[in-house]
Amino acid sequence: MANSKTEIFGANPMSIKWVVVRGDTSPLRIEFYEDDEVTLYDTTGWAYQSSTYDVTGDVIDELEINAHNGYVEITATPDITQYWGTGYRSVVAELPFDLQVTIDDIIWTPVIGTITVIGDITGGSL
Repeated sequence: MANSKTEIFGANPMSIKWVVVRGDTSPLRIEFYEDDEVTLYDTTGWAYQSSTYDVTGDVIDELEINAHNGYVEITATPDITQYWGTGYRSVVAELPFDLQVTIDDIIWTPVIGTITVIGDITGGSL
């Protein structure tokens, strides 16, 4: 991968609204495409991190990452989503999150966004 190619990464991170039901498993797939917008980019050697931040509890939760060639799957697992938000309103929390990629020595944040947490009614917790 040429350095000039990686320099254009991150100029404009994608902003995503991810909707999660409290206590549920919620996957999100991020795909990386070549300029032709059809061919998946060769992401061999890329390292990923993703986390979310709850400002009310001052808590950072690491999200599960499964890397594949050309895409990454981020998963919010029920062991952490069960603690996001309180009450039975339709929206119980809004948490910022991001996906950070390390390519060689370059750190790039291709995705930033908000996780909107919906209260779980059936078997839910406050």
